[in-house]
Amino acid sequence: MRYGYFPGCSADSTAKDMHLSTVAVARALGMELAEPKGWTCCGATAGHQTDRFLSVALPAASLAKVKDDGLDMIVSCAACYNRMKVANHEIQKSDEMRKAVADALGRDYDGSVNVRHFLEVLLEDIGIEKIAESAKHSLAGLKVACYYGCLLVRPNEVTNFDDPENPTSLDRIVTALGGEGLEWPHKVECCGGGLSMSRTDVVVSLTDSILEMAQASGAQCVTVGCPMCQINLDMRQLDIKKQKGKSYDMPIVYITQLIGLCLGVPPAKLGFEKLMIPASDLIKTVGSAA
Repeated sequence: MRYGYFPGCSADSTAKDMHLSTVAVARALGMELAEPKGWTCCGATAGHQTDRFLSVALPAASLAKVKDDGLDMIVSCAACYNRMKVANHEIQKSDEMRKAVADALGRDYDGSVNVRHFLEVLLEDIGIEKIAESAKHSLAGLKVACYYGCLLVRPNEVTNFDDPENPTSLDRIVTALGGEGLEWPHKVECCGGGLSMSRTDVVVSLTDSILEMAQASGAQCVTVGCPMCQINLDMRQLDIKKQKGKSYDMPIVYITQLIGLCLGVPPAKLGFEKLMIPASDLIKTVGSAA
């Protein structure tokens, strides 16, 4: 199975662990990921906050490259995924926008490339059964708060992926791998996303609320599919401890890292060393569970 793969700008920096674990899991499950030659930034988050046309033209530039190869575009970053889905939506519904984008790109793009989050591909193309059958280790009853955030399932009329209020995709994979996807009310609450640098006070307050609820629900870790969510929930625990005196020590891991561990991929190839809150206990538990 061959797919176009958009790693995003953070793949070699803040979200290197997301990129490494995505590639490792894809390889372990027999998927071929082909990066579009000369892909460019999708514009998240500055593009769509600055200019509507720019927010469509930037992701369209990379989508057009994948269209030439007749491939689906696979994205692990929920922000990039959302921007590409919105770009397709805008181009398909507006002839004026389509023409403006064509003028900017020097070619027409009709918004037809199938944009899919990596999680979506795992569920629909690989399947829960194959993932479970391929596992060498179990999550061994690990209690996981599955956190979807704002961008993976919203707006529902654009993403058309899972329930926008009570999504279960992450939970289904966690359960299939022997973990427990917890019922908790904050799975789609906002973590502050793009405000991480400009309004850290807001982000500290939002992430504190999410982590507090995860802890109260009995979570041993939180799993995500978005690098902005991951870095906010991971890094801001240090600020929460300093400002509010609360110590959560809650590992925030990508779903691909959990899957990779169960598939027998070495932790070093999944980017675990990048976490601010270590996941050493989690790694030990999964590594010793058959």
